[in-house]
Amino acid sequence: MNSASGSNQSVDNAVSFPLLAVLAMAAGAIYPLSFAPFQWFPLLFVSVACFWWLLNRASSHWALLAWIFGLGKYGVGVSWVYVSIHQYGGASPALAGCLVAAFVAFMALFCLPIGWFVGALKRSSESLGRGLLGIGFIASWLLMEWLLTWFLTGFPWLFAGHAMLGTPLQGFAPVFGVLGVSLLAVLGSLLLQTMVDKTQIARHRGYAVAVLLISGGLGHSLDSVSWVKSLNRYDVALVQGNIDQAVKWDADQRYANVRKHMDLSAAHWDADVLIWPEAALTLFGRDAKQAVEALQEQGQTTQTNVIIGMPDVQQRIGENSQFFNTVQAFGLASGRFAKHHLVPFGEYVPLQDLLRGLIEFFDLPMSVATPGLRRQPNIRLQLPEMQYPVEAASGICYEIAYGDTLRRQAATSGLLLTVSNDTWFGGSIGPHQHMQIAQMRALENGRWLLRATNSGITGVVNQRGEIVARLPQFEAAVLRAEFAVMSGRTPYVYFGDWPVLAAVLLMLLAILGRLRRAVSETG
Repeated sequence: MNSASGSNQSVDNAVSFPLLAVLAMAAGAIYPLSFAPFQWFPLLFVSVACFWWLLNRASSHWALLAWIFGLGKYGVGVSWVYVSIHQYGGASPALAGCLVAAFVAFMALFCLPIGWFVGALKRSSESLGRGLLGIGFIASWLLMEWLLTWFLTGFPWLFAGHAMLGTPLQGFAPVFGVLGVSLLAVLGSLLLQTMVDKTQIARHRGYAVAVLLISGGLGHSLDSVSWVKSLNRYDVALVQGNIDQAVKWDADQRYANVRKHMDLSAAHWDADVLIWPEAALTLFGRDAKQAVEALQEQGQTTQTNVIIGMPDVQQRIGENSQFFNTVQAFGLASGRFAKHHLVPFGEYVPLQDLLRGLIEFFDLPMSVATPGLRRQPNIRLQLPEMQYPVEAASGICYEIAYGDTLRRQAATSGLLLTVSNDTWFGGSIGPHQHMQIAQMRALENGRWLLRATNSGITGVVNQRGEIVARLPQFEAAVLRAEFAVMSGRTPYVYFGDWPVLAAVLLMLLAILGRLRRAVSETG
């Protein structure tokens, strides 16, 4: 062992694992503060840099240390789940707390491979060097976020790239997507740690400063590039009904829900597009048919594109009925989109034979949904001065978080559309994080995004990911705003996540090559 290795080992032994664990929990806990509504984005760099520093300090139990970091990250970052389970799911505070703790502990497991991989590299070769260890850290972080886009239906939340909205790094989003921005954010965190590490030689610290400045400058330059162009501008009315979630699905409230949305819409049928939020219409069967026929007639009379969030029950001969969460188009608009990415426990119940009946949360009225097809036609709008129908790429509720799915739909669209019902999460941080994710989708695809919700955040986002109009939360109101139909495609729409995944593969190959050389040298 060389002198540097011996020095590092002595430092490792000087720091007890309990102290490292406490610091890892704290580093994870400050990570979500870089996201909306706080948006203290420098804390993301601090959090990830501390996590990396702790893994380097530890002499063992790296995977456990990473899991503890994940506990802090998700314990704060998804604390909003408690509101839906306790307030609307009928669970006691103690039971709701236990369920949230179990969910947090499970989600933290996605961080565990980062520590395991770094630890495995440290054990395999003492001569691997800090640089390749850092590459391994970045690669494993990106693999974690990529897994969260699909593994066990996925939960693409709290990605490092989402926190970079409003910073120079957001310029990379239309090129590489949120995963590419995450890569640069994690790289920047490691470079930050290099800059403040007094054990690093001056030349390495200078390299770190140079790379950070170049990345920021390039991101700023890319942010000024116009990947797409505006065709025409139109008027939209987004209805926010603010219906109490506790009674929304009650049979005696369903007509009242429709009347409230109709009353709010009464003065806005002159808009080019009128949108009601997710499950705004909660009628079924003949009642639903009468309501949509009235909407169709009104939309045709006023020449309005009407888009409604509503459940759709389909009965097939010899089969059980199927319940879909949909957006449907009326008036001048046409089409139907059924939600594909369903929320576990909210829209379907895993292991339902065991869980149904235990608490009210597992028996919610909409928890029997059937997923829509992975590939579906977009909603089509008839807009003035457009020679052809304009497609609106749709995402219902949290499936707006699935960037690659929306990218495929956006390839032929002129705008993005999302309806949601974040009332489930009350005044927590959840709805703000959700809106931030929606902003990233607009930026990645170079499309305006129209977002209608039951209680907020209802808003219009331009192609640069900026909120240009919004309503206050928890108010029954209508947002009137302009939006633009866009043409052209960003590089991300063309290539998706493949460039980033290819970069991760190259990182892993570089590490593998260095390990092979180390083995041959020692052999």
